[in-house]
Formats: sequence, C-alpha cells, structure tokens
Amino acid sequence: MAVISNIFAFFGTDEALVKEAATKLSEKIAPSDKEFGLEIISGAADNAEHAVQIVSRTIEAIQTLPFFGGDKLVWMQGVNFFADNQTGKAESTLAAVETLVDILAFHLPPDVRVIISAGEVDKRRTFYKNLSKCAKVEIFDKLDTAKSGWEVNVMGHVQERAAGMRLDFERGALERFVLLVGADTRIIDSELEKISLYTNGRPVTAEEVSCIVAVSHAGVIFEIGEALAKRDLPRCLSLIDQQLRRGESAIGILLASIVPKIRGLLHIRDLVESRGIAIGRSYPSFQAALAKLPAAETAHLPRNKEGVVSAYPLFLAGQNGAKFSADELKLALEACLEANLRLVTTALDHRLVLHQLVTRILTRRG
Repeated sequence: MAVISNIFAFFGTDEALVKEAATKLSEKIAPSDKEFGLEIISGAADNAEHAVQIVSRTIEAIQTLPFFGGDKLVWMQGVNFFADNQTGKAESTLAAVETLVDILAFHLPPDVRVIISAGEVDKRRTFYKNLSKCAKVEIFDKLDTAKSGWEVNVMGHVQERAAGMRLDFERGALERFVLLVGADTRIIDSELEKISLYTNGRPVTAEEVSCIVAVSHAGVIFEIGEALAKRDLPRCLSLIDQQLRRGESAIGILLASIVPKIRGLLHIRDLVESRGIAIGRSYPSFQAALAKLPAAETAHLPRNKEGVVSAYPLFLAGQNGAKFSADELKLALEACLEANLRLVTTALDHRLVLHQLVTRILTRRG
C-alpha cells in the first residue's frame, strides 16, 4: 500500500496539539462549500457498540458524495477507542476499525479526503501499522517529565506559544512557569492566556507567575522546596498547610519536597566547594561543566529512570545554594530523619512535626 495524500492522521497524548494540527489542516483543505463538502464525526465512544456505530457513520460519510458533486472532507474527530482500553480492545471495535482502514487503503473515492484525530493510540495493533502505510501520520505526544532535560524542551515550546501572544518572560519567570504548569499544551495555553491578559504587553515576572498560574499538586510540592531554599519560613508554613488541607500526607510532603530540596542544596554546595563548578544563569553551561566531571565524582548525584544525572534540579538549587552552609544542610538532613521517625512512630500532630522541622531548618544559628 502506498501512502495516499488524501488521508491524514493526527495522534498523541498532547490533545491540544493534535486538535490544533487537525483544525489547521481542515481549514486548509476543506471544500469551499462546507455545508455539503465537510462532514465532522465525533469519535468519542461510550462503549464498543457506540464505537462500531461511529466507524459505520464514518464509512457512510466517505462513500456518500456531495449532492451537487465536487470534493468532500470527512473528519473523524477526537477518537478515543484507538488506545489500549476496554472499548478499544473489544473484538467488535477491532473488526470495525480494520474495515475502515481497508476502505481507506483500497476503496477511497478520489474526490474524498479524510482526517482522523485521536488521543492515545496503541501502536502495536495491526490497524495502526496498516494505517501508517496508507496515510500521512503525525504524532503529538506530551514530553515525558521523567526524562532528563524535559524542562529545557518545554521551555522552548512555551516560548513559541508565548511569542504568538506577544508575551515575554523576565529572568527566572519562564523556568518557574514550566515547573508549575508541566508539559500539557492545553494547560500551558490556558495559563499563558491568563498571564497575557494580566500583563497587557509587558514582560511577566517570576513573582507574577507564582501568583497568577493555577498551581497544580506538583507545583505546590515544587513551591514548598523553593520557599525552603529561599529561607522564606512564612510561605513555607503556608504552603505546607495548603497541602495538608488538600489531603496530602505529611510523610508525602516530607519525602517529596523537603528531603529532595535539602539533598539538592547539599549536592550543589559540594559541587561548588569541592569540584569547582560555577553556578551562573546559564543551564547549558552548568550542564556542560557537570558532564566533564569524572564518573566517580557524580556517582552520588540523583538520577532519572534512564540513569542520567538529573542536572536541572541541581541547577535550580544552585540559584539559592549560597543561603545555606554545608554544615547547616547536614544538620537539616538529620532533622528530616528525626521528623520522619516522629511521623511514623508517634501520635504527634503531623502538622506540628512539619512546622517544627522547617522552623528548625530555617532558623539561623548564632
């Protein structure tokens, strides 16, 4: 089967980018007479029977030419049964989809163009492999935030989206935005629009990003660590209380936010004092300097699931690393261990334990 230029498929976990790409193409290739020449079929199925009905409607739309003749565009939009889910795995669904692909590959009328847009897709299935042979397929997946360097890639993506809104970030604001929002384009666009309306053309500051952006669960965890690194005790206590009210466990806050931040600050103090690594404002420079160190000198540093040193959290920690001495950070880790034991072995109020811990960490010793 040769690729047919009349068939276009857009898949991916980043649903906003999938919809954007499919919409732009439909506007470009749709017949001038959209009333009769454009047919959009919703691909959101409630169950396998519904999925079969959607496929049947799509096939009928492909085979039914416009009443007055001419070109036709059929858009199967937002399909949710190509994924590895219960509806997608049903035998009836699989058979219907295979029939659709067979029609696209061998029986598509020459005057008909087809767009298929879907979220997650199971690439192991036969229908996907056959569709890839007869259609132009584009994939738009969210960046994996577990991979090293995801923040830098998302920053470039955010800058492109922001440029379209004529929105600029001041130093540090872009990094904070990415760490609070993550890699979902739909959420990125929503938050950029809010900031754009607020700033009205002027560059946005890091403080404004913190105030305006809807902070996610992961964002609050990050903010607790940032407040700790800046020795901002009132904000640190406020954020801890906020997470506890949301139902987050005290041990979760300790292990996900406080301990990693203290370890990161200690690692960066060691890199600066013992390895001579300079902490500037350029992440690529820091990453390059870290990569030059012998493996034995970086073996203790935190790594991602691919085994690569997680350089970006260290770089961020370095922006505030000078606010603590190495001795203070060593004592802070000991305090974290004590707090951990108190949380799991005593009946003490968990809020009180965390408040005492961060107060102890952030109180300067004479």
